[in-house]
Amino acid sequence: MRMLVAGASGFVGGRLLAEAALEGVETAVLRRGAQGPSGDLHSWDPASGRIAPACLQNVDTVVNLCGAGIADRRWTRARRKLLRESRLLPTRTLVSALGQAGGTQGRVLVNASAIGFYGDRGEEWLGEGSAQGRGFLADLCAEWEAEALAARQAGVRVVLLRLGIVLGGGGGALARMATPFRLGLGGPLGDGQAWMSWISLEDLCRAILFAARCPGLEGPVNAVAPEPVRNAEFTRALAAAFGKGARLPMPAAFLRLIFGEMAREALLASARVRPALLEAQGFSHRHRALAPYLADLFRV
Repeated sequence: MRMLVAGASGFVGGRLLAEAALEGVETAVLRRGAQGPSGDLHSWDPASGRIAPACLQNVDTVVNLCGAGIADRRWTRARRKLLRESRLLPTRTLVSALGQAGGTQGRVLVNASAIGFYGDRGEEWLGEGSAQGRGFLADLCAEWEAEALAARQAGVRVVLLRLGIVLGGGGGALARMATPFRLGLGGPLGDGQAWMSWISLEDLCRAILFAARCPGLEGPVNAVAPEPVRNAEFTRALAAAFGKGARLPMPAAFLRLIFGEMAREALLASARVRPALLEAQGFSHRHRALAPYLADLFRV
């Protein structure tokens, strides 16, 4: 397999390149501002739709991980615009390049999406066939997926990986959470009863490579661990990993006041998601349970 990665400089992308190397997968990378092709580095500019013509040469798998952080800050009008454009424009550029490249038989596009597609669903178990939820995030995911699915017109197999909360060392959600918990200042969000569907960084990268190789996977695929947890359980597990307590809850009203709609959809929403299709095709998670994973991750 030879794989082209867009978004390789991000939290997931860097680890994906390392996992691919361990499995003997050849990789090439798209990077904004690159000065022409240089070995396995290719230039592109998604905002203008420009992409190096040679980037798809001998490539059978394209992985798209582009997108600004969803929960990094309040969703102002400008932030919403950035969240949309940072996902839709790169996806549109990649799909156009795949359509123009020819020889697309056997190619696959593994395109990131998110379980935000399902919205706030309370206690409901959610699978790949569950309906779209409500809100900005659900609409964004649906629009993003529609852009990727256009590659089917060129005969490309499209996998829409709906990512849960990605947990790993060195970045991502845990990097933002770690400091208060290390200081013993962590606590549940709201009443702590919202379901959190998560996946380890290692398992996500393995799932991307698995999806690229598995012809039985197409369309929406939930990339989550098989054991979601309530926010209160997540809080206890993260605090315990640092040998601390977790007694300082963050009231929902305060979160909504500070973060607005982003708090309702990204911080307080409940999504109890199953990785049904991955497991049906034989994927085996290395990290199924949260508490031992966090304990091992932060073991000194």
